[in-house]
Amino acid sequence: MNLKKLPVINLSRRPIRTSALIIIAMVMSAAAFGGQLLIKSLQRGLDSLEQRLGADIIVLPEGADNKVDLQNILLQGTPGYFYMDRSVLSRLSEINGVEMLSAQYFLVSANAECCTVQVQIIGFDEQSDFTVKPWLKEAYSGTLKKNEIIVGAGLSTRVGHTLSLYGVECKAVGKLERTGTGLDTAVYATNETVKGLIKASAKRGIAVLSKQSPENVVSSVYIKADKGADIDELTAEINTTLDGIQAVRTKSMMTDTARQLNVLSESIMAITAAVWVLAAVIMLAAFYNSANERKREFAVLRTIGFSRKRLSRIVLAESIITAGSGGAAGVALTALLSFSFVGVIERKTSLPLLMPSVSVTLLYGAAVIMVVLLAGSGAAALSAYRLTHIDTGKILREGC
Repeated sequence: MNLKKLPVINLSRRPIRTSALIIIAMVMSAAAFGGQLLIKSLQRGLDSLEQRLGADIIVLPEGADNKVDLQNILLQGTPGYFYMDRSVLSRLSEINGVEMLSAQYFLVSANAECCTVQVQIIGFDEQSDFTVKPWLKEAYSGTLKKNEIIVGAGLSTRVGHTLSLYGVECKAVGKLERTGTGLDTAVYATNETVKGLIKASAKRGIAVLSKQSPENVVSSVYIKADKGADIDELTAEINTTLDGIQAVRTKSMMTDTARQLNVLSESIMAITAAVWVLAAVIMLAAFYNSANERKREFAVLRTIGFSRKRLSRIVLAESIITAGSGGAAGVALTALLSFSFVGVIERKTSLPLLMPSVSVTLLYGAAVIMVVLLAGSGAAALSAYRLTHIDTGKILREGC
């Protein structure tokens, strides 16, 4: 008999116990890997969103339900729009502490009867913008012309193709990298393009404005404060000085989201810890029972010359096979499900979600498999110690 194959032979002779150990290892690796992957993805999504906002304060019309609607647009990709009088720009520029400001337009494409798909359209000012252009340059280094758009990673439109919005054919000149936020389903264009789309919507009987002209309104104003300015005080001054608007500090939105993320992360860690404790107890019980069942087998092996060291190696080899295969299967299955259903997870959590790169994911997976192997080896070591220190004569006499 090839002694190197003995661990495999032993495992194949006990298919139920072997399968149970592999499943336990799968559960352990899936819980640890899936939890860590989700926590890291949420953290990366939040970091990405913070970088994309790029402003200290956002000013919205008072009827926009304040930051809730803006969070829906930015975090969940919920299409929405609202407008306020453009005169707010000049009034804001007169307030001490405002270094830069730039207006944006929000518009939603209509249903399939008029447009290819329903998307969130965000218009920005090429001249004054300091929030959108820095990261749009990653996808397109030129200057956007009328009816040219940059599309989010979540849209199927390719660079060079067109997207029909209110009957206007808009050409995609760039496509953004994935951010894990609602920004992935948005379309970016200049304010002039969005104004033209608002007019086109009116011609089709879809009035997003009542009696106002697109030239006289904006959706939001992004503000960069002077260096050293107190952002909270500036936000409060804007709210008390101007009527009909609501200024929101972007950090407060991030704080709310970060708080949700922390609660979710703590819950994931608690569940993972509980699964690991339960799985470890079951694994120890399985190896303990195995030791009881295999006492006679190991007693015979001892009488024919097997050393304690060799017997320990057999038990450890069995644990490495079961824990390794189960751990690898758990990691592979979790990675497949995570990357396949990332969109569903985003919608269910209503939080920004940006999966790690393939290389980072592989490192996480390898680390989890190593930890599962250590856990399995630890449980096997206890079993091996018990089996290699039995009284062989007594066991054989008893016929156990």
